[in-house]
Amino acid sequence: MSFPKGFFWGGAVAANQVEGAWNVDGKGPSVADVATYKPNTDVKDYKSHVAMDDAHIAAAMADPDDTYYPKRRGIDFYHHYKEDLALFAEMGFKVLRMSIAWTRIYPNGDDAQPNREGLAFYRSVFEECHKYGIEPLVTITHYDIPMHLVTAYGGWRNRKLIDFYKKLVTTLFAEYGSLVRYWLTFNEINIMTSACFMA
Repeated sequence: MSFPKGFFWGGAVAANQVEGAWNVDGKGPSVADVATYKPNTDVKDYKSHVAMDDAHIAAAMADPDDTYYPKRRGIDFYHHYKEDLALFAEMGFKVLRMSIAWTRIYPNGDDAQPNREGLAFYRSVFEECHKYGIEPLVTITHYDIPMHLVTAYGGWRNRKLIDFYKKLVTTLFAEYGSLVRYWLTFNEINIMTSACFMA
């Protein structure tokens, strides 16, 4: 038995799970950056450990200790992606499903201009993928909308976010159209019904 011709054999990561560098090179805070972690907690209880009130959000943003905010650290893919992609290629993988951190491109979500350092980072990641014959398959939003869009607009309850999202998508397609052929709009869009703060 063999995989059909053109089958994508690879792996998947999300920006908020691996990148780290949550406040580096102009990146703004996202909802993932204030998501807490409590060891030995059952997944079903996770929602109770993700604070959704303004007081906790403000405290989390001011907290320099990343112990309880693991998505701020990830595996530091931001600084080690070349090593990570070399290992990925060594395993024979030919596709990497990854996501873009919205706050690396538009730190607040409603910025007039994109963050050039963020754009350069993803361009370098995609170029590194192609160096090894790895096809990037990119999720545009994976549980990490800009924190500012939540505190200033109320998140996706406000239809203004549609235009902010459209601006993000237009920027991504213009910047990376020659490097990325496969795009996903949202990861698990139904998550809005069970973990609306994270979505």
